[in-house]
Amino acid sequence: MQAMKLLLADGTEYEGRSFGARREVSGEVVFNTGMSGYVETLTDPSYKGQILVLTYPLQGNYGVPAPRLSEAFAELKDKYESGKIQIQGLVVLRHASNPSHWDCARTLGQWLASEGIPAIECVDTRAVTRKLREHGTMNGFLVEAKTTLADATVKCDAIEMSQVCAMTTVPDVIRYEGGQLKILLVDTGAKDSIVRSIISRGATVIRVPFHKDLRPLVAECDGVLLSNGPGDPKDMMATVEQLRSAVFPTKKPIFGVCMGNQLLGLAAGGDTIKLKYGHRSQNQPVQDLLTRRCYVTSQNHGYVVNEGSLPAEWEPWFVNVNDGSNEGIRCRTKPWSSVQFHPEAAPGPEDAAFLFDDFLRLVGSIRV
Repeated sequence: MQAMKLLLADGTEYEGRSFGARREVSGEVVFNTGMSGYVETLTDPSYKGQILVLTYPLQGNYGVPAPRLSEAFAELKDKYESGKIQIQGLVVLRHASNPSHWDCARTLGQWLASEGIPAIECVDTRAVTRKLREHGTMNGFLVEAKTTLADATVKCDAIEMSQVCAMTTVPDVIRYEGGQLKILLVDTGAKDSIVRSIISRGATVIRVPFHKDLRPLVAECDGVLLSNGPGDPKDMMATVEQLRSAVFPTKKPIFGVCMGNQLLGLAAGGDTIKLKYGHRSQNQPVQDLLTRRCYVTSQNHGYVVNEGSLPAEWEPWFVNVNDGSNEGIRCRTKPWSSVQFHPEAAPGPEDAAFLFDDFLRLVGSIRV
């Protein structure tokens, strides 16, 4: 195997061995602490432009399933969050070259190589994580072992983060038939499991890329769902203005997920801030401020709503138990709310899935 290394922007090096594509890349280096779910994680559009460090020591042990189209939901690949790997590169301690699972079609390394994604193993990923927790998220490179920082800066073209949403959204409007209720999904890099979650509950999803004119589609739909996505929500101010001008005047129910929480907060007149190293794991505890009940949630984001900036008619809904950051907001006077975590994910029990049920019940009651 070829020797490669993770090279951070401050010059710190972590040597390893290549097991993916033989290519040099740059990106924002982030970590995820999940013990499983690497197929879903690597295809999550929210990771676009990032080099992902997985802290759990063994990855790829159950292989990668064939990208079958779901029989129930046309055009959505079963067990995948999008049609391709979204990360820039992958860093692990060890990968399994001989996975074992009844649904395994290929190894993690084979999958990465087939899509041109570099990956290295034999790296102390927890040491990398401690570094990032101390200094915060930083840029870095996956390069050959002999490459210097100066050479890497010249050779590796970074993805323009302000453009990442355009790289991960559907090219045009897609309709998924599911029932009488029609939900407009504003796609800023949506996970396919969000679509599956809504269709499985008996509603039709009209998925529209964020840069399209929303006005005619909002008039056709019964509710609006704001999706997750990569990058800084303040790069999406054109979408924020569309929410204010095309969606808010209709007073139709709105529900946001992840970046959707941040976009709704900005549209309400609030502000967003960047976390030191973000929340990227399957075990983030959040508390419902209305019921005081706690939930274990799956998250993947680097920005949050600054709840102190919200207008008087808005209130915080959920809070992160670990660091006190905002995990959801609600409007006191209109049927608009959002959460920072992923209700469609299953970090163990499907505790947060009820939020989609509540949203669709609200949509149905107002429609009637």
